Amino acid sequence: MLFNLTPSMLISYLFVLLTAFAVHEFAHAFVANAFGDRTPELNGRLTLNPLAHLDVMGSLMLLVAGFGWAKPVPVNIYALERRSRLAPMWVALAGPGSNLLMALLFAIPFKLGLVSVFQATMAIGTSQSHILPTIPQLMLVFVQTNLLLMLFNLIPISPLDGEKILYYLLPANGQRVMDQIRPYGPIVLLVLMMGSILLPGRINILGTIIGVPMNFLLNLLVG
Repeated sequence: MLFNLTPSMLISYLFVLLTAFAVHEFAHAFVANAFGDRTPELNGRLTLNPLAHLDVMGSLMLLVAGFGWAKPVPVNIYALERRSRLAPMWVALAGPGSNLLMALLFAIPFKLGLVSVFQATMAIGTSQSHILPTIPQLMLVFVQTNLLLMLFNLIPISPLDGEKILYYLLPANGQRVMDQIRPYGPIVLLVLMMGSILLPGRINILGTIIGVPMNFLLNLLVG
């Protein structure tokens, strides 16, 4: 929970907020702009400035639950589809893709033996004894949180990126079904998140969905 965070872990998560979220949303804007949609640029979103992207509730959720969101980048679906039928899918995929890329980059020192998971986990375990995070601690939190953000955003429930990606991979019949259930997506997502936070021992569906691939990827990258 937020109030149990030590100062060093809080600083680590704030670093993720100011970098990972900004890069995630910038990636959406950059790809949309590459397909000829200037809507993100006109709305001030074609920037790496985190203040243009951060959402208060989504930022708090990152601190409370380990996953969260930024302000969605506005795009013109019709302008994108005029350039390519799959352009909206590539725009949606750019965000989670950027999180994976950042996780891969910060995992390189672990693979090269420059830092170790043992150093990082020891620093996290003793984080109450120091205010500033150690480099291994900061790097592990960054890798782990980016993987969490990627997997969370790939869940195919509106308004997450995964719903948009799946939509453009389905045939027309499947798209019509998703059009019908899309309005209920935010409610379903809210119920899942609240269940995962308030009743982690009983209703932790999100933890199960994210946890298995999360552990696999984390072990693959830094284990």
